[in-house]
Amino acid sequence: MRKLLAATLGILSAVGGFVDIGDLVAAGQAGARFGMAHTWVLLLGVVAICAYAEMAGRIAAVTGRAVFDLIRERLGARVALLNLIASYLVTVITLAAELGGVALALRLATGVPYLLWVPVAGLAVWLVLWRMRFQLMERVFGLAGLALVVFAVALWWLPTDWAALGRGVVLPTEAGQGWGAYWFIAVALFASTVSPYEVFFFSSGGVEERWSKADLADARFSVLVGFPIGGFLALSLIATATVVLRPAGVTVSSLEQVAHPVVLAFGAAGLAVAALAFFAVTFGAALETGLSAAYAAAQYFGWQWGKRVSPREAARFHTVLLVSVLLGVLLLLTTIDPVTLTEYMLIISAVALPLTYLPILVVANDRTYLGDRVNGRALNLLGAVILLVILAAAIAAVPLAIGTRMGE
Repeated sequence: MRKLLAATLGILSAVGGFVDIGDLVAAGQAGARFGMAHTWVLLLGVVAICAYAEMAGRIAAVTGRAVFDLIRERLGARVALLNLIASYLVTVITLAAELGGVALALRLATGVPYLLWVPVAGLAVWLVLWRMRFQLMERVFGLAGLALVVFAVALWWLPTDWAALGRGVVLPTEAGQGWGAYWFIAVALFASTVSPYEVFFFSSGGVEERWSKADLADARFSVLVGFPIGGFLALSLIATATVVLRPAGVTVSSLEQVAHPVVLAFGAAGLAVAALAFFAVTFGAALETGLSAAYAAAQYFGWQWGKRVSPREAARFHTVLLVSVLLGVLLLLTTIDPVTLTEYMLIISAVALPLTYLPILVVANDRTYLGDRVNGRALNLLGAVILLVILAAAIAAVPLAIGTRMGE
């Protein structure tokens, strides 16, 4: 029973941690501008994150070491340093965007200007990372993030043309918005689904929770059930934006607009639940990105790391953690709009994706580390196809951003 409970909570944590500020913005924009035409992108992203998270979790369970730790050993210090620089910059920018999402969610709930909430959000994230146990932290915010199910409920409650939604899925079109903007949002949505920090956090979290070979089945079950349900919640965001925002000609530029379908369906109660969901998923993602930044640095330099380790024994790890949160807060205090920052973050993430996913595929095929637990042929084929998609997205991201003026 205890093992079943642990597996169930792992699934719920994966579900709650799947959607973050990038998914909220990208999914809202996709539905508002193109209807259900990007459903295939979301499905592809779910398959991709499942495949590579499974590899990362298996590496952690079999070796007892995190992926980034092995990347330096397997690929050498210079290649790993390039990976570290890219991943740290992307992760800190993502952390800033998530903190901005927390501040926007608090503004949605209170009406207080979001900039006043930014330092509060940063302090709260740091205190939770400093004091709360890893499993409790993951489960509290993961479970709270399930409040996003209100979007799926709203879709059933609202007068929805299900046949039209279905046609939008199977017959995608640019709908008069332009193919350049269509592909720009496709790249942004894909990048939001396979954010680099997710696999590093999943792997390092496995080490934090002391996974072993005996935990492989539970870890795989959590991945293959949790992430698809998280994908379903993201699909609900696209669908509600399609039903409510697209007919009104609304282009998503704030979380208020993302929440509007739920408010239309359930009034003030819907707004309260949406604000809670936005707060939970962005706060949870801020915790994950903050830890991921510190994990990457500590694992590269061989420092002691982990929330299980006391700050006195892992002082450099906790220093990087604190500095990363401060950098995120300072970036937001420049008054850059959090939604705009999120859009730029997604493009930067898309460019950096190959540096994250190629090393994972390499390590997952190394018998020196995994023995007979290396990838099978089917998973290698899937991983290679996904890697080609990742390379295509990385190559196309900047030209699309420039050519479409960030999707205008």
